Amino acid sequence: MLHFNTPIKIVMNKVLLLTALLCIGFSPVIAQGKWDLKKNENGIQVFTRKAAKGNIKELRVVCELDATKAQLINTLENIADYNSWVYSNKKSTILKMITPQNIIYYTQSHLPWPIKDRDLVVELTISPTPDVLNVQAKSLPDYLPKENNYIRVPYSLAQWKVTQAADNKLKVDYTFSIDPGGSIPSWIVNATLTIGPYNSFVKLRDILKAQRGTVVN
Repeated sequence: MLHFNTPIKIVMNKVLLLTALLCIGFSPVIAQGKWDLKKNENGIQVFTRKAAKGNIKELRVVCELDATKAQLINTLENIADYNSWVYSNKKSTILKMITPQNIIYYTQSHLPWPIKDRDLVVELTISPTPDVLNVQAKSLPDYLPKENNYIRVPYSLAQWKVTQAADNKLKVDYTFSIDPGGSIPSWIVNATLTIGPYNSFVKLRDILKAQRGTVVN
């Protein structure tokens, strides 16, 4: 009996080991949390969830904009005007225009004392289709030498999925993840994570609504 059970025990141990390795391999997906609604005001919903990696949460904004796709695209392409609606933005300048809808730009963000200001190099890619407007803003941390007065953001990714809603409005599903770099405690970042995107979308909506109001039919 001892000789009969020993191979079975070895096989079972191998199966258990393989299962454990598979669980470890898929742990980032399993560890990613569900979206939790953190703010719901003025028709703007802001969610956060646990990220697959790191301690800083991912963010999601769902809202409607009173604008056409062309107006939203023009506003996103107007890099120099970002300080009129992007929260804490100090300066944004185009570094390279690959195409009008593929732009590399540099931006600086002011953060409250004693946190040091951040800067960021971003590649903006706007991909319109008949049904969905996809927009991606991805960081390029090594594109420029670092500035002494700023901490370069090592990772940032924003993605927009824009579809047509009722009443000629646009439905926006926006997700954002970031590693701000430096030594900011993750709990501070998570505690204030919803403030910037919410305020940015409030201002963006107002700007687009004003633009639409000036359109002559």
